[in-house]
Amino acid sequence: MSETLRTSITPGQVWLDTKGERIQAHGGSILYLDGTFYWYGENKEKTLPGSGIWHWGIRLYASRDLYNWEDRGLIIPPEPDDPASPLHPARMVDRPHIVQDRRTGRFVCWIKIMGEIQESTVLVADAIEGPYKIVRTGLRPLGMSAGDFDLVVDPTDGKGYYYFERVHSELICADLTEDHTDVTGYYSTHLPRSRPPFVREAPAYFRRGAKHYLFTSGTSGYFPNPSEVAVADTYHGPWTVLGDPHPGDGTGTSYRSQISSVFKHPHKKDLYIALADRWLPEVPVEICARVLESLSAAPAPIDGPAEAPAQAPADPGPGVSEEQAKARAAFMDPDTSIADYVWLPVRFDGDTPRIDWHDEWRIEDHD
Repeated sequence: MSETLRTSITPGQVWLDTKGERIQAHGGSILYLDGTFYWYGENKEKTLPGSGIWHWGIRLYASRDLYNWEDRGLIIPPEPDDPASPLHPARMVDRPHIVQDRRTGRFVCWIKIMGEIQESTVLVADAIEGPYKIVRTGLRPLGMSAGDFDLVVDPTDGKGYYYFERVHSELICADLTEDHTDVTGYYSTHLPRSRPPFVREAPAYFRRGAKHYLFTSGTSGYFPNPSEVAVADTYHGPWTVLGDPHPGDGTGTSYRSQISSVFKHPHKKDLYIALADRWLPEVPVEICARVLESLSAAPAPIDGPAEAPAQAPADPGPGVSEEQAKARAAFMDPDTSIADYVWLPVRFDGDTPRIDWHDEWRIEDHD
């Protein structure tokens, strides 16, 4: 155990588990089961510049208070000895999402495999901690190249929905099959944009009362950009954009973070927590803002990797500042092993979600 138990959340600061090691649950989400919170996400501990390693499996943590997290290990380990496996460490495994099929109690995990054509791998397990078995791979839902996504299960009827970025185009809401391992073919299209970095990705769904919400980010690689929040009366919309939910951030970088999911606290009347990653903690906000400005002004690419933003920051050449060199290096080969987390409570201005900055905050301070 670490010597001192945490009693608060400190966004943007290094977060250690109960063994004193950096938490590795990026692009993560939380499930609450039988009195325990489970936080899972991408394990980036070996994703160092030049390593050729994108991930080292999906890691799970458990907590009773959302402050102190016990490492439960790799629930979906990498497969380093099989280059053809979708779980090989060099494959761009991103943003796992786990839902439970309430008919069977089975847990279903979808993983995005990024590349020139985005594909999905679907796994199932009888317990949250696994073991997980692959039941689908090479899946292109609806025949589309499907990027960042979120999975939603309606708490009343158990019906599932799959929100994803149709790469560099628009957002899709697709109905899931009854067992949540595929899509039915019924879908709707939303929030079209002309090109990166304006195309919306990283959809994070939540519901408050009768209103459905989506937080999304722009497409600018690991560099942060302005979030948007949209609202609808149904899962399939239509969606109305309400603007940037970070009113206190004048830099346009969402507090230098990207939201991965939103968690409603089960024992609080109105506490929603936006979970976000600060992928590039060593790159100053001024550099992040300048990179975003250059990407927004750049012409759309004629061709290139499906998930690439408009273009990399220009090669600074000789005689440049250390910060400029660091920004380009972070874009081309980032060190995500040191990425931090930005967890913040969501407040509501009428029906409009807002996220304010807090250096420190406590669950107990919310009703």
